[in-house]
Amino acid sequence: MQPDVTGSPDHTPHAVPASLTEDGFLGGRLKLLQPEKGFRAGIDSVFLAAAVPCAPGETVYEAGIGAGVAALCLLARNPGIQMTGIELGTRYALLCEENARRNGFEASLKVIRADLRDALRRDAIAMPLPGSFNHAMANPPFHEEGKSTPSPSLLKAQAHAFGAADLELWIKVLHGMVHLRGTVTLVHKAEALGKLLDLMQERFGDIRVAPLHPRQGAPATRVIVQGVKGSKAPLQLLQGMVLHDASGRFTPEAEAVLRDGAPWRLR
Repeated sequence: MQPDVTGSPDHTPHAVPASLTEDGFLGGRLKLLQPEKGFRAGIDSVFLAAAVPCAPGETVYEAGIGAGVAALCLLARNPGIQMTGIELGTRYALLCEENARRNGFEASLKVIRADLRDALRRDAIAMPLPGSFNHAMANPPFHEEGKSTPSPSLLKAQAHAFGAADLELWIKVLHGMVHLRGTVTLVHKAEALGKLLDLMQERFGDIRVAPLHPRQGAPATRVIVQGVKGSKAPLQLLQGMVLHDASGRFTPEAEAVLRDGAPWRLR
């Protein structure tokens, strides 16, 4: 069945290189290469993309774009936008470019191979101008260095680990890249919510927090947090979403996002 999005996907069969897997997202509308060993994006990236409130003609910046799962899910849902992502890992940056090409979005996605620490440098010619995006998003690393057992895969360990000041850096970069009234959206572990809010309330208003619960009655394991640059509106804690029913299947609401590419509107 043909994908029900524009973007002219390349349907020519492609061999999957060794050490990679080809994974389907959005009910198979996207076929994306990921490392067999290393950081592998999952439903966190799909929900992150679904929460970004973009419109045709707008621009979106992603910090740590990886293999492009979140960015391409966002493009599949809204092919009229332009995506720019920054990625330190050369292998992931190349995979992101290849995934865009394989799915027909190479004209809509630009990958900058660079360190996030350089994103706001005034002398960094290859970087986009601060304040030039409508929206920004990120799935920051989850585990603080020294507080968890590192993965045996160097790529995975690098993707999941960060220093004590790095989360603040990610939020500073995202804030710097969007213009006034632009939105910034992050997905993170629920236990990091306090730290996230401490950092975001210094820079954003109208912050919306949407928890993701693995099942009804269970504590949230992930949160989507979204703020508006320059807003003074108060924080709102939203109802969130339950992912699985009693039988372990995805709920209809989760299915709509994960399989059908539906947006998850937080505002």
